[in-house]
Amino acid sequence: MKIKNRQTVILIFLILILASFFRLWRIDSVPPGLYSDEAMNGNNALATLETGQFKVFYPENNGREGLFINIIAFSIKIFGNQAWAIRLPSVLFGILTVLGIFFLTKILFQNERVALFTSFFLAASFWHINFSRISFRAIMAPAFLVWSLYLLWRIIKKTERQKLKPETNFMFRSSILAVFSGFIYGLGFHSYIAYRITPLLILAALLAFFFKAPAYLRKKILLPIFLFLIFAFIAFLPLGFYFLENPQDFFGRTSQISIFESSRTILNLFKNTFITSQMFVFLGDFNWRHNYAGAPQLWLPVALLFLLGIFKSFKKLFSKISQFRFENLILLLWFFLLLLPVIVSNEGLPHSLRAILVAPAAMIFAGLGLEEIIKKIPGKKTTVLFIVVFFILIAGQSYNRYFREWAKNPNVSLAFNENLSRVADELNDAPENIPKYIIMKNTEIFDYRGTPMSAQPIMFLTKTFLPQWQKEKNFFYLPQKEAVNLPSGAKIIWIE
Repeated sequence: MKIKNRQTVILIFLILILASFFRLWRIDSVPPGLYSDEAMNGNNALATLETGQFKVFYPENNGREGLFINIIAFSIKIFGNQAWAIRLPSVLFGILTVLGIFFLTKILFQNERVALFTSFFLAASFWHINFSRISFRAIMAPAFLVWSLYLLWRIIKKTERQKLKPETNFMFRSSILAVFSGFIYGLGFHSYIAYRITPLLILAALLAFFFKAPAYLRKKILLPIFLFLIFAFIAFLPLGFYFLENPQDFFGRTSQISIFESSRTILNLFKNTFITSQMFVFLGDFNWRHNYAGAPQLWLPVALLFLLGIFKSFKKLFSKISQFRFENLILLLWFFLLLLPVIVSNEGLPHSLRAILVAPAAMIFAGLGLEEIIKKIPGKKTTVLFIVVFFILIAGQSYNRYFREWAKNPNVSLAFNENLSRVADELNDAPENIPKYIIMKNTEIFDYRGTPMSAQPIMFLTKTFLPQWQKEKNFFYLPQKEAVNLPSGAKIIWIE
């Protein structure tokens, strides 16, 4: 993980400051309000703190792996039941991914400049900034994948170097790295259901490990490979035991939205592939929570670099066998394989949340594309000036798009239930001895307690999720049909 160039240390530090700024600035008010899924995570975390029962899987709200909720619980314990408190873990995972993608790109392509470009693109990406500020567990998935791949590729590079400069303690160091890499990779299964496609990518990386090793070492490196797999399995094991006992939760909502549940599977497959493939350059996610509705996932100049990077990667992949690079193969597999969970779904396409695992790969392509452009610019001063101006434009565009255009758009306020946050503030300010009735017009049941998701933001912000808390604070959540003969003097709130 060492960076020998002092200038590079300064630059990656500045990039991390930028990444932190984009992910922390006005986190107490942007996004406005609190979406029901976020609130459900927070309510589960509050209940966990109350009971002390940290779960590996929470079955409400179509089922969610428990790691993110358990981390949220610690944030709430420190900062209280605030919307920004349950978003803070997302911020931290987002920043960690920006740092991790620098190290991964550097070790993959042995080029610090490309690594810096890539890290900057991710730091300033509206796509990644947005999900780093929302309390969705999916933001953990790229972080676990990036760091586990980086540690795995460190072993591969160590193995390659044995041809020229054998190390006496090579096997010990490789084994330690394999343990950490495998365990971090296994933790990723506790993040998001789309992560379950990644074993195909890891298999390709392990094959690269084997074939890139000197012939005399191929038997010995089976040990770090075994350690990687066994510690990945150990990390996954608690969730695996849960799924063995509750097989219905393994697929969860995936089976409901899969194209394989439709009668036009082949047609939908081609249609979804087209819609998903063009989301990076032309038309992106139309969900205001996920994106500036309809905008491509990449700003046009970055999108063009992304396309150039893909072109160059394919070109190197199919060039002379002596120039074949496993790194390009891994990158292309990462991008195209991990888009499959998006393509085989039949809801809300294009879907930038389900595609979040490919965001770091997209930025690596953009970094490689920029490197190709930089090579053609004459003179060092001209190159530096071009990069500085270009990066200022990217950062400025992202700031303007996120904090001015997106954050102030009334559709975003609706998407994040800002009105319910105001209701929660009003209820928190009301005297505790006054009965407070929250009448729910929408009585569709989503959780085993019999509470519609629409009530979750109010429950979290007023800390009235559990029945005993409702009793203590004089809160009553009722469906519309039961809202009869309410006492005079009670505070009554109607919500959809």
